[in-house]
Amino acid sequence: MKISFLKYSKIFVGIAIILSLASIICLVLFGLNLGIDFSGGSIIEINFEKRPENQEIEKKLRELELKEFILQPAGQNGLTVKTQEIDDLTYQKIISKLNELSKVEEIGFESIGPTISRELVQKTIILIIIAFVALLIYITIAFSKISGAISGWQYGLISILTLFFDILITLGVISTLGRFLNFQFNIPIVTALLTILGYTINDKVIVFDRVRENLRKESGSPLMLLIDKSLNQVFLRSISTGTCTLLILASIFILGEETLKYFALTLITGIIIGTLSSLFLANPILFYWLNFRQKLQSRT
Repeated sequence: MKISFLKYSKIFVGIAIILSLASIICLVLFGLNLGIDFSGGSIIEINFEKRPENQEIEKKLRELELKEFILQPAGQNGLTVKTQEIDDLTYQKIISKLNELSKVEEIGFESIGPTISRELVQKTIILIIIAFVALLIYITIAFSKISGAISGWQYGLISILTLFFDILITLGVISTLGRFLNFQFNIPIVTALLTILGYTINDKVIVFDRVRENLRKESGSPLMLLIDKSLNQVFLRSISTGTCTLLILASIFILGEETLKYFALTLITGIIIGTLSSLFLANPILFYWLNFRQKLQSRT
């Protein structure tokens, strides 16, 4: 059974525009619930004689009524505790509470000020921009060897546009969850966003490559039929690959530590959006662009 993807292309593009506007509104209204990595705070590094379970550690720290904290295991018995900025007295109380579970060796205690946090935000933005530019260059080079109805850099621009959509919608979800469920934007989330870029660009390259090959082999066929044919050829592959990845991430989300849940949820959101945009958004944009170019050429 063949699916007519472009028959409902205006609906897909309309949904994408609505989701993009909704995400922008959420980001403007709610912003991002910045974690300690970006907002500043204190970092405590310790070694246990025998490290307790994270649930036991969390229970002890909640007795101190800390506003927020993140636990990151380090090695077999090590632990890094990230919390809001605290003074020496609160630090000593934390060590005392943890000593109740197992003997603690103090490794380090430092605070991250607002200046360092701002620098981290700036570096994160630069890193994401570099990733977009690198992907644009990669697609341009990959699609430049074979001439066709559309050049390599144009494939690249369409890919970057849909990648921006993938990240924007994911950030909109993060912003909304941050407002209502205290979802924190931190370094692991940035890692997840960069992973989404690498994962979904692969999907888009495969889809565009099939479109390009069919355009080259059957240049006389109607454009809509060629793109629909290409999408039908890669549809099952894209869905099955995405589904297998999501099953693994769902396992991490359900069974993993608390610190992994937000990371996994970000990837789940991004991969779902990225897979759908590869099939239902990137190619309608490609179709409209090619159709527009052919009309211009016919007039001249």
